Amino acid sequence: MSKQLKITCLDCGAVNRVPDDRLGAHPKCGVCGSKLLEGKVTEIDRKILNKAKKNDDIPLVVDFWAPWCGPCRMMAPEFAKAARNMAPNVRFAKINTEDYPQVSMEHGIRGIPLLIAFRAGRELARQAGAMPAAQIEAFLRSKAGAPA
Repeated sequence: MSKQLKITCLDCGAVNRVPDDRLGAHPKCGVCGSKLLEGKVTEIDRKILNKAKKNDDIPLVVDFWAPWCGPCRMMAPEFAKAARNMAPNVRFAKINTEDYPQVSMEHGIRGIPLLIAFRAGRELARQAGAMPAAQIEAFLRSKAGAPA
């Protein structure tokens, strides 16, 4: 029997239950119909971040960034590449620290870009600095328990 995993929709914030053996079948949100595990980076707000990091049973890696940050902009395509490569076992999101300064205080963010991986209410790991996709993936496999 498959295990039911909780996955928060990064578009509307609804918490969905998805059987673990159906993760690769492109599940959609039961409320808004958005794809839950499509292998792309989703821009989120503070409310969605708090809900997803508390509820999600698969790793959610968040890129904390700002538009003025050169290394953040340089890493964006690599982060998107890692999102495609690691779907559906890891989800990728980004939050603009300029738009949500409270998030920086709540998470003790002193420099960006900063990646933090969350699952089931816990921070699994964090890594500062711009990285290529292969390094992002290696970080998630070693520190966040993401499958190879």
